[in-house]
Amino acid sequence: MIPIHVVVEDGLSEQVARRLLAESNRSFHINSVISRGGNGYLKTKIAALNKSAQVLPFFVLTDLDMGICASALIKEWLPSYKSHNLIFRVAVREVEAWLLGDRDGIAKFLGISVDITPTNPEALPDPKRALLQLATRTRKAEVRHRLLPRRSSSAMQGPDYNGCLAEYVASHWKPSAASLLCPSLAKCRIRIAEFDPDANIHTRN
Repeated sequence: MIPIHVVVEDGLSEQVARRLLAESNRSFHINSVISRGGNGYLKTKIAALNKSAQVLPFFVLTDLDMGICASALIKEWLPSYKSHNLIFRVAVREVEAWLLGDRDGIAKFLGISVDITPTNPEALPDPKRALLQLATRTRKAEVRHRLLPRRSSSAMQGPDYNGCLAEYVASHWKPSAASLLCPSLAKCRIRIAEFDPDANIHTRN
């Protein structure tokens, strides 16, 4: 077993990280999870996490959001070196793009036609908004209630957005299918599959 610590932006990203570790060809054991604070929090903690990764394996997953590209974000956050024991991956532009990448899965979960799902989810400027727009087409009352904000609410998402999509990740989402449309996800899965932690090596970029 490979012990690993998971650090993510929120509950939905945590479920994605757990699923990716579980479906890999490696035997991971998640020792702890830090799941809070969003992109800004992770940016303030990444240097410390990178230092800790010299002796403890970490998997850090964040969203690109409005950044230029994933490699530029990694270099900005870790300008000197990245520990060999640190899996640091960036979802383009949000982890929701990875969920949309499995077109059949998201269509079945929402009960909509696969024909209206995006064919290039990582090119979407706002994947979360695109997913919510798809949810307006669902005839599943429970899914609609959980994902979409109420008409009188100023919220951007429904009362159980993360919980609902976490169920999708656990029961419907196929990372292998999503990887075909999401290059950043494909790279993440390769990095996890090739991960070989070593407490004495911390110079790989």
